Amino acid sequence: MDGPPGKDAAAAADEVLMSALFGAAGAGVYAVDGEGMVIACNPCAERLLGYAPGTLMGVNAHRTLHPLQGDGSGLPAQRPILSDIALGNLASGDRAVLLRADGTALQVWWTAAPLPAAIGHGEGAVVVFHDVSAQREREERRAGRHAHSETLREQAEYDLAETAWLSELTLAMTSTLDADQALQRLTRQLVPRLADTALIDLADGLARRRVAGAHHASDVPSPGPLTNWQPLPDHPAHRAALERVLAGGRTQHLTAPLTPTAGTQADLFNVVEAQEALVVPLRLRATTFGVLTLTRAPASPPFNESDRALAEEVARRTSLGLDNTFLHAAQADIAATMQRALLTDLPTVPGLELAAHYQPAQHAAEVGGDWYDAFLLEDGDLAMVIGDVTGHDIQSASRMSELRNMLRALAVDRPEEDPGQILRRLDTAQARLTLADSATAILTRLHPAADGTWETSLSVAGHPPPLLLTADGDATYLTGARAMLLGVRPTAERPTTRTRLPRGATLLLYTDALVESRTQSIDTGMTRLRQHLVTHRHLPLPQLCTQLAHDLGDPRDDLTLIAARTPT
Repeated sequence: MDGPPGKDAAAAADEVLMSALFGAAGAGVYAVDGEGMVIACNPCAERLLGYAPGTLMGVNAHRTLHPLQGDGSGLPAQRPILSDIALGNLASGDRAVLLRADGTALQVWWTAAPLPAAIGHGEGAVVVFHDVSAQREREERRAGRHAHSETLREQAEYDLAETAWLSELTLAMTSTLDADQALQRLTRQLVPRLADTALIDLADGLARRRVAGAHHASDVPSPGPLTNWQPLPDHPAHRAALERVLAGGRTQHLTAPLTPTAGTQADLFNVVEAQEALVVPLRLRATTFGVLTLTRAPASPPFNESDRALAEEVARRTSLGLDNTFLHAAQADIAATMQRALLTDLPTVPGLELAAHYQPAQHAAEVGGDWYDAFLLEDGDLAMVIGDVTGHDIQSASRMSELRNMLRALAVDRPEEDPGQILRRLDTAQARLTLADSATAILTRLHPAADGTWETSLSVAGHPPPLLLTADGDATYLTGARAMLLGVRPTAERPTTRTRLPRGATLLLYTDALVESRTQSIDTGMTRLRQHLVTHRHLPLPQLCTQLAHDLGDPRDDLTLIAARTPT
């Protein structure tokens, strides 16, 4: 008897479901019998293999779908799938090739399993396969994009490192106003980053001078200065390239053999084992400051266009730094010259020794407001002045000159007045004429007594007090007659004190840069000044002033001293 009707209906429904799933599968599926003949396939398998619907059925899969030895496809022969599953196990592969109907190869990954014996087709197999060419193309594109992004990232990191390195070079050139020191720092940073040897020659009129050099050898852990390059001659090709660049030529790339010829003296290139060299101008706005020479040894890669571009960028930044340094030096020289022109030649006074010293700021192109003055009055007395106008610019120097000349005029006009009265009139005049915003000053009048000694009357307007040194080494600050600086209360009374100067005494007037700086208080500075004056009291007066300025002066500010010494 036939089975129950319900079971037949369920079996039919399962067959319909399986057929639908078999046809809708996203992978190619075909089944072969024990002889390798295709007994079933889904539409996806026919589409992937290029067969019209129904034409794949009955095809011998082993002979038609798999490359065989000597079939002319050029593909490696493959074992029959049936042999791989003979033991009843699953088999798979990810690098298999199936032949399409037109003979082209289709790369697949596949899985095969034995057919159930109940089907009745012998020892057959069912094969499921996927086209991996599209997937591999996607993976290759993804790998290509990843490689491209890595290249961009590495390039960005290189550009960032190069920018940081160039910034360090710029800092080396701008952190000091000493050109030779800056260039020596620069050469140490160029080696071995850009070259094995770096040399810098500066133009010196029609000649040139080598101011910096650094060299790196393979057996030396860090670059060091070329201590022995000065007496060594230049290679003829290098010397000719230097002359061409200093005459306005462009970058020279020396690639010819740079070894010395037989019988000639060893040159610098021979010492540093230079295989090739770049000779780059240090030039800005048609002004050639000098030449940068970079060399590489045989063990290093040769210079390329990127190296040349980087070397020329280094030279451009170096030229900017040199231009700034030389401009600053020129301005400082002009400032010091102007300041000295505003100072007074000391008069000759019988019975007195006079000396003065002016020291400009070493690291600032500023004209200071410090000044000293000494001139004779009608009755033979000596007026001695020191002062400091607020500010460090051309305007302060101009106002200092006006104030100095006004003080001279007031003192000569009424020589009978004491220093306090003269400073009071000066304060009133400068307030009306706006000679200066504020200023400090000391006016002292030295008068010879009948017994050969000298007497001083002085008034202090906000200035550090005078220092009196006796012949036996007693140093005392004259702190009397102090009043506020000029420009605060023009009508205020200003006191005058009188002091007798013993024989062999030294009266010293100075500006604040001698006793005050950013690193010490004025009290400490005044103590040091008194000690130094006592220590060096045996020196001649001009040498004493120079010694005090050298030992105690703040190099960041200008200073002046003026001193008078009575006869012994």
